[in-house]
Amino acid sequence: MIKKIKLRTLLIGGVITLFFLLLIGRIFWLQVIDNDFWQEKALANWDREETLVASRGTIMDRDGDILAMDAPAYTVAVNPKVIQANDLEDEVVEGLHKVLNKKEDELRELITAKKEDGSYHVYREVRLEGWKIDEEKKNQVEKLMSELKQQLLSAGKVPDTGISIINEKKRFYPRNTLAAHVLGYTDRQGIARDGFEYYFDDELKGVNGFAKYQSDKKGVKVPSADEVYQPPKNGKNFKLTIDDTIQYYIEDAMREAYEQYNPVSMTVIAADPNTMEILGMANVPTFDPNTFWNTPDMKNFYNHAVRSTYEPGSTFKIVTLASAIQENLFKPDATYMSGSIRAGGRTHWDVRREGWGGQISYLDGVKRSSNVAFVKLGYEMLGKERLKSYINAFGFSERTEIELPGEGLGRMNMERDIDISTVPYGYAVSVTPIQQIAAISAVANGGKLMKPQIVKQKEDPNTGEITNIEPEVVRQVISPETARKTGEYLEQVVADQEIGSGKLAYIDGYRVAGKTGTAIKGDYSDRNKVVASFIGYAPVDDPKIAVLVIIDEPSEQIGGGAAAAPVFKKIVSQSLKYWGVPKTESPDDKKDKKDKNDKPAAADVRTTPNLAGMKVSEVKTKLLAEGFPFETLGKGSTVKKQYPSAGASMGAGQRIYLLTEDDAKMKIPDLKGESLRDAMEVLTLMKVRVSVQGEGYVAEQKEATENGRRVVYLTLKSAEDTVKGVDSSSSGDEPDAAKTDETASGKE
Repeated sequence: MIKKIKLRTLLIGGVITLFFLLLIGRIFWLQVIDNDFWQEKALANWDREETLVASRGTIMDRDGDILAMDAPAYTVAVNPKVIQANDLEDEVVEGLHKVLNKKEDELRELITAKKEDGSYHVYREVRLEGWKIDEEKKNQVEKLMSELKQQLLSAGKVPDTGISIINEKKRFYPRNTLAAHVLGYTDRQGIARDGFEYYFDDELKGVNGFAKYQSDKKGVKVPSADEVYQPPKNGKNFKLTIDDTIQYYIEDAMREAYEQYNPVSMTVIAADPNTMEILGMANVPTFDPNTFWNTPDMKNFYNHAVRSTYEPGSTFKIVTLASAIQENLFKPDATYMSGSIRAGGRTHWDVRREGWGGQISYLDGVKRSSNVAFVKLGYEMLGKERLKSYINAFGFSERTEIELPGEGLGRMNMERDIDISTVPYGYAVSVTPIQQIAAISAVANGGKLMKPQIVKQKEDPNTGEITNIEPEVVRQVISPETARKTGEYLEQVVADQEIGSGKLAYIDGYRVAGKTGTAIKGDYSDRNKVVASFIGYAPVDDPKIAVLVIIDEPSEQIGGGAAAAPVFKKIVSQSLKYWGVPKTESPDDKKDKKDKNDKPAAADVRTTPNLAGMKVSEVKTKLLAEGFPFETLGKGSTVKKQYPSAGASMGAGQRIYLLTEDDAKMKIPDLKGESLRDAMEVLTLMKVRVSVQGEGYVAEQKEATENGRRVVYLTLKSAEDTVKGVDSSSSGDEPDAAKTDETASGKE
């Protein structure tokens, strides 16, 4: 018995000893022999890496007003396991359907989603309706969650609704459709899809950072010397050359014309002709980049201003005219036989096939947009090689390299005489709108072809470095003297209210140069399908803005002079008033005034005295004695600023405005009943931004603050409307002469 016990004890002891030997051997293997493998595995379980998302750069207009930015967004998620446990399926489906407008059957499918083992999922995002929603919808979801929690508490259950909201970012375009084709958009994944967003994506999106740290088994960060932190590099901020006020004027005028003519599309570009900075660019139909997925037709995304090519028709005559003047071939008083001409193996006709009374001057031919005149200038006088050389010099054989995606390239058919003979008046040649605006700007600025510019400034928010983008001259196309003469002849196209084809672009008080265009589309078989256009700039003597208006297939049989010129007029007149550009008299106006009064018109111009620093009481006495009309702004006792500035010329009816307080704090006066000119002078003096609607006199004014700057919104009405409160807009037809525009002969 004792022997058996000893054997059993020995056996058990041996087994235990063997177990410990095996255990020690295993530990030795793991910690010494296989140490590297298990250490890596342990670190993989402990190490955590978190992505630090970079902010996408902000896009602003030239004055710093935000056009695109990153904004807070919220994604709705559901927990099917919790919802089913708390028996909230019907309530959650009904509530989220009302808030997010997502179909109930799709919501129910999410809320009842199960894993392969049959258990309910614990996380499902409500795509797409609940993905990156705005603040308003988030608040509605939170209200639903609060109501369901109260319901659960009343039933004695844990107040977990199974609904959660995840904080995220999304791209936000605060001006909605404004400049949509310039900006482009990013999709719901944040991927740039078009426009400026796409072209500058690498600089806008920045570089994500990361944080690496060690955590416990619950994922809680623990102090560690091995922590690694790489901050994100946020994307660059861009200031565009776009002026959001000019952009608004453009889009507002386009909407009005689009409703009237119901064309296939419209395109407008406005630029500073001296720098080729793009002040505004738009197309209709358009889209809202905030809700791009609701856009009914993919054609709405197409930026015709940069991508499309078209036969320009008579707006191209500007190139022929400038070239002929440069070669000393254009003699304005020389005459030719209007009506028709045989050249290049075909007959070319004027819009009036019988002509205008036989022999007319070449200047009258320019005013009337005579095809015959330009066949003679371009085909007979310049000839193929010189004409082609100037067309190339004006940039029509190369892309402008504007920093927007998908720029198109026009073409020239100059192999056959039959085609060459039509090129001088804008047929057998195709161009892009951006090429056209660059060409007219070369005439306006003294003969320099400039590269179109869309970026004014870049800022690196990580370093504070600011890069200003300077205008770029491509080449000198024509001499300054040729440019001046071309502008004066184009001015008469608008100013001559009897025979000028562009007379509906005339703006009272401003010198305007321009050219109409009406090109038959396609194979010229359907003469009702036209592209109506107008291109021009103002003021002629000191150009501030150049504008191209294109209306593709207006529903009415109407040309560029009647359809596009009024759009140009509205945009340019509002823009010049917005900038406070003073009105001037044309040379003809001054001549008429001199003839009538037998003295120079300049006699009516007075020079403003220097009033800054003077006491208001002294200024009033001085101005009353000298006969200057004036108005005092503020309650101060000393003049701080004046408008117009000292030494400026004042026309008849103009007044001096005296600022007596700090312009940033001073109350904006009541401007109702004032002319736009007077209102603009007051607000310019106060350094207040202005947005104007309508024409005539101030009927309403509203003050607001945007991005820390004061803005005044003025609504203008005609004098009759202001007094009577009635709409006195004309309902009659345009003059018959205004409805007759140049139309190329097409195929015989």
